[in-house]
Amino acid sequence: MLPIFASCGSSKKVSPTKPEVPDWALPGSATHKQVPPPADFHRSTRTINKSIGIFEGQSDVGGALVPGSSTYDQATQQYTIKSAGYNIWYTRDEFRFLWKRMSGDVSLAADISFPDTAGYFDRKVVLMVRQDLDDDSKEALAGLHGGGLIHLAWRPEKGQSMQDRKVDKKGAVRLGLEKRDNIFSIFVSYQGEEMHQVGDPIHLDFKEPFYVGIGFNSHIPDKVDTGILSKVILENAAGKVR
Repeated sequence: MLPIFASCGSSKKVSPTKPEVPDWALPGSATHKQVPPPADFHRSTRTINKSIGIFEGQSDVGGALVPGSSTYDQATQQYTIKSAGYNIWYTRDEFRFLWKRMSGDVSLAADISFPDTAGYFDRKVVLMVRQDLDDDSKEALAGLHGGGLIHLAWRPEKGQSMQDRKVDKKGAVRLGLEKRDNIFSIFVSYQGEEMHQVGDPIHLDFKEPFYVGIGFNSHIPDKVDTGILSKVILENAAGKVR
């Protein structure tokens, strides 16, 4: 009788390694306070140089632990952005960014929604002008948080901490950002009324060309959430937010 040999293969499945989340990147909670990243901490940005809708490309700025993704529905003119990432704040960012290189004045606006109503309250959709695709880039943004907070925020120089001006009223349905020379202003519409500027503008100089686009961040380092932007307008002129 021929000897019987056990199979050399194994049917046991090997689970993928779960990404390790640094303690500083955990979201704020009753038992944890989120703090800035360690000095000089950076993670490389992953970029896809392929057009999507009106944008030239898309990037996982700051290389979130779980890769993001984006789709565009031509029929509904809707961008769906999926992203993890600890934050868009402090001295560096982690988020999915759909972008176009531009110069001069800019008007950018979109309707915004969060399909998962149970997502983290501080997740945010942003309309952004950014100097480069590094995680610590100079930037100006209009942001709508999952909890309804609206703000105009900016990083004055590369590697510096963010600053912001909050809007008193929460929960805009449509959000806009205007760049007029070196002046940035935020626009909102709450109930379908005409878009109107809120709060004081800021002044910030950018070298040309710069990156203009839309983005989303779950505010949880290793969990993907979703932000939806529709009726997006992007014009190479000021005074066109609508």
